Amino acid sequence: MLELNAGPAAEDLIKDVSEATFMEDVIAVSNDVPVIVDFWAEWCGPCKTLGPALEAAVTKAKGAVRMAKVDVDKNQMIAGQLQIQSIPTVYAFYKGQPIDGFQGAIPPSQIDEFVERVAKAAGGTADGGLGEAVAAAEEMLEAGAAVDAAQTFAAILGEDPNNAAAYGGMIRAHVALEELDQAEAILNGAPAEISDSAEIEAARAQLELAKQAADAGPVAELTATVEANPDDHQARFDLAQAMHAAGDAEGAVDQLLELFRRDREWNDGAAKTQLFTIFDALKPNDPVVLNGRRKLSSMIFV
Repeated sequence: MLELNAGPAAEDLIKDVSEATFMEDVIAVSNDVPVIVDFWAEWCGPCKTLGPALEAAVTKAKGAVRMAKVDVDKNQMIAGQLQIQSIPTVYAFYKGQPIDGFQGAIPPSQIDEFVERVAKAAGGTADGGLGEAVAAAEEMLEAGAAVDAAQTFAAILGEDPNNAAAYGGMIRAHVALEELDQAEAILNGAPAEISDSAEIEAARAQLELAKQAADAGPVAELTATVEANPDDHQARFDLAQAMHAAGDAEGAVDQLLELFRRDREWNDGAAKTQLFTIFDALKPNDPVVLNGRRKLSSMIFV
């Protein structure tokens, strides 16, 4: 299993900075890594909300950025030199110069975006290496090492419980292991914040198709039935499911497109629904998806 980098200790990432140490802890350090400076005061209510949220985002970045906390009441000279008009005010320094900043308390999502933006300005990333870990787990899954992939996705979620890519990967890993009940339990437990993400939708689609595969009929018999009676819509739909279960996604899409062409309203639009399930389960740039969506659109908008 891939070992995730723990990153620097929190005390190395976040420091209380004074006028005496500002040049050393902010300007000098920023030559190597961006430093986010939080200007705050004890009496400032919004500062007490922003500060911990900013610290959490910096800690999660695992060294891609550092943070300095400046009490403006105790360090009025710095506040004056940087023209701090209100607090909380946050500046990001890189190579000794301010490169970004904001005033007032902002939502956690915007804090994460700010930290990511600052990290990228220095050629880094604020995900603490989790993106690379997700990519490695995906490679494991594609290579058939589903157990190792599941363990790596679990480790990533231990670092970031709302990581949609890791959550979707965990579900797909259990689908690959044919542990469909476990996959469904993980899917049902997805945090609300990411439940509608593309990664979760893709995993949900793969799980649905895996369930269908368990009841899929024989391709040869269903093909013969459809050839004998091309208007047997149920047989064609069953054939599409069987073909997908046998690994022929393109053939399944072709059968569903033909069913849609013959009767788009059959069974409450089942052909279109099944097509979208297959599209969601595949990568967006898969030729089967691109060609299938194009053909479906041409039928819809004729």
